Amino acid sequence: MKYWFCLFVAILTHFSMEAQENYNPEEKLKALGITLQAPSSPLANYVNVVRVGNLLFLSGKGPQLSDGTYINGKVGENLSIQQGYDAARWTGINQLAVLKAELGDLKKVKRIVKVLGMVNSLATFTDHPKVINGYSDLMVAVFGEKGKHARSAVGMGSLPNDMAVEVEMIVEVENP
Repeated sequence: MKYWFCLFVAILTHFSMEAQENYNPEEKLKALGITLQAPSSPLANYVNVVRVGNLLFLSGKGPQLSDGTYINGKVGENLSIQQGYDAARWTGINQLAVLKAELGDLKKVKRIVKVLGMVNSLATFTDHPKVINGYSDLMVAVFGEKGKHARSAVGMGSLPNDMAVEVEMIVEVENP
């Protein structure tokens, strides 16, 4: 019995170490065809990220496209669920740019801990999770298991500048 337990632990350790060696979020971004831009400046009196110990608290970002414009509108009114999903994915790309600027290397991300996704939607709209999946799916595609997170997906009557989506996030990182 002891032999089998030791063998089991050795196999788990091997796969865990192999997974860590293959952990390269920036290569994943390249494979997805994503190039990170410099993060946009905050719209008001706040900062993009605050570090407390080994946690990063990222301020809400929206779906800013490469040309500087935003995906605007209300999901369920003038945007479809798919368009909302795409907006949430763009928001994720923008948050990854903030992480890259803060950390220098996305390999320093230990885990995406918590995501709060806000959807600009009609009061009768109820598919917020389907929209915010655009963000969550991107985090898992880039970080693998480390990208799986706790999450809230909620509707808002409006968002700044009529953005379709706004997302904030908490990330655990390697100690400095």
